[in-house]
Amino acid sequence: MMQILQAQGSSMSMLLMMVAIFAIMWFFMIRPQQKKQKEIQKFRNSITIGQAIVTAGGIYGVVKQIEEADNALMVEISKGVVIKIDRNSVYADAASSATPQK
Repeated sequence: MMQILQAQGSSMSMLLMMVAIFAIMWFFMIRPQQKKQKEIQKFRNSITIGQAIVTAGGIYGVVKQIEEADNALMVEISKGVVIKIDRNSVYADAASSATPQK
């Protein structure tokens, strides 16, 4: 009888440890990543014409047109050069991602 109780106690402590590890991982890793993704999506939805952006590929440009039907943006990357990109490939606002040179 004592061995059965010890086995159940061992199983219970192992289960509690697994739950605790998952909770810690969720709190420190998954939750912050979800918050960051929500912020990026909020930024993508608030893009306006004339705004300077950076794509996930590192291309800097200015939004010239927004095509809601295709979920795409027409971005001028150089004078007279306009490319069409998917809105989900926009990573950041170019003004906030620029770092000052020393």
